[in-house]
Amino acid sequence: MHLAVIRRAVSSISIMRSLRYSSKLVLKTTPVQKSFLMQRRNLHPVVMGCYTNDSKITRNISLPKLFAKQIQVREYASKVVKVPSLAESITEGNLLRWNKKVGDFVQQDEEVATIETDKVDAPVNSPYSGTIVELYAKEDDLLVIDQDLFKIELSESPAEGAEPETKRGETEKEKSEERKEEPKKEELKEPKEPKEPKQEPKKDSHPPKPDSTATSLYGDRTREERHIKMNRMRLRIAERLKESQNTAASLTTFNEIDMSNIIDLRNTYKDSIMQKHGIKLGFMSAFVRASVFALQEIPVVNASIEGPDGGDTIVYRDYVDMSVAVATPKGLVTPVVRNAHLLSFIEIEKEIAELGKKARDGKITIEDMAGGTFTISNGGVYGSLYGTPIINMPQSAILGMHVTKERPVAVNGKVEIRPMMYVALTYDHRLIDGREAVTFLKTIKEQIEDPRRLLLSI
Repeated sequence: MHLAVIRRAVSSISIMRSLRYSSKLVLKTTPVQKSFLMQRRNLHPVVMGCYTNDSKITRNISLPKLFAKQIQVREYASKVVKVPSLAESITEGNLLRWNKKVGDFVQQDEEVATIETDKVDAPVNSPYSGTIVELYAKEDDLLVIDQDLFKIELSESPAEGAEPETKRGETEKEKSEERKEEPKKEELKEPKEPKEPKQEPKKDSHPPKPDSTATSLYGDRTREERHIKMNRMRLRIAERLKESQNTAASLTTFNEIDMSNIIDLRNTYKDSIMQKHGIKLGFMSAFVRASVFALQEIPVVNASIEGPDGGDTIVYRDYVDMSVAVATPKGLVTPVVRNAHLLSFIEIEKEIAELGKKARDGKITIEDMAGGTFTISNGGVYGSLYGTPIINMPQSAILGMHVTKERPVAVNGKVEIRPMMYVALTYDHRLIDGREAVTFLKTIKEQIEDPRRLLLSI
């Protein structure tokens, strides 16, 4: 039997906020008991079923000792949620949008806000279930780690009497439809007097002059300018590209690849791979595998210069974490295929497909882009024929793929039409010599032109 419910103001047991009658009190108690419940004499302070002499509690609530065991304690604590740590290198961001508003009930781990950072749009999830009672920031505000973000009143379910938003919306919609379906009352129509026939104006013998303000044949010709502030990701991309240009001694070497054999291999097995694994076989997995082999043959391309004042230490790695450039509406991101040297063609294709989808859907995380020892950028998907990619610092090199075009080439003394692709390797000349860069790109060319090498690792 519940005689009353204690509302607690905070999560600790130090202060009680108020006491209200239980909803079952009318059915379970007599008028005498109800009267005695709220009297000030013969009272004893109670906390969570225990007696206490805490003066703070005594000043706020006292309960009859007789009914102490019949009191139910509920927690109505409120918590202030702070801006979480988004990543090791990120200390601030802008509030992109609120996904919830004051009064909304949220479940634990439900997304409440989205913070725009230098790299990704990071979701902020509620660590508790409860009702949002206060928001401490507005959209576009600059936020720092551990700053107060919103306040939530803890509860496991929406407050009593609160109607779910979707249900309330459906009810209002149904009512409006019912109103539309109600037959309209026929209005009494008064007889109208017949109008006199209008006299037509006399026609002008001169045709009207064309309006000088009429729209041009090609539409409105305007010369407007729009000034839009760069988002944090675009600003960070600009900073990193300039940093790469100012730090690395960038140099680019080129080669061309006959894609005939890899295209034949793809056409032979793409249907069976789609049927068995549910993925579309592209060329990226082949270039990743070829790059992994070349990086293992020439490990300096997989190394990087690190340390203070531009770096004084070369870091060599016996693993390959392959960064794959993906274009998004907000800018270019480079999610990482971890341990690419241990993955098969199919596993690489799956990883790239999943990371690409997350990036385009705006669900890529900072962890997905952390690290990376070498980058591949495929401008060919947009029709790029030739280009020089920029090094993704602190890496030392980047491979640029381009569109495959049929061109006349010399094959065994004859001119044949072959599908050809230009490839480019931009490298940091501080660390990588020209001989190593050219050999690296030539190794990739050999692997792609003869896919059997990819299987035999030769």
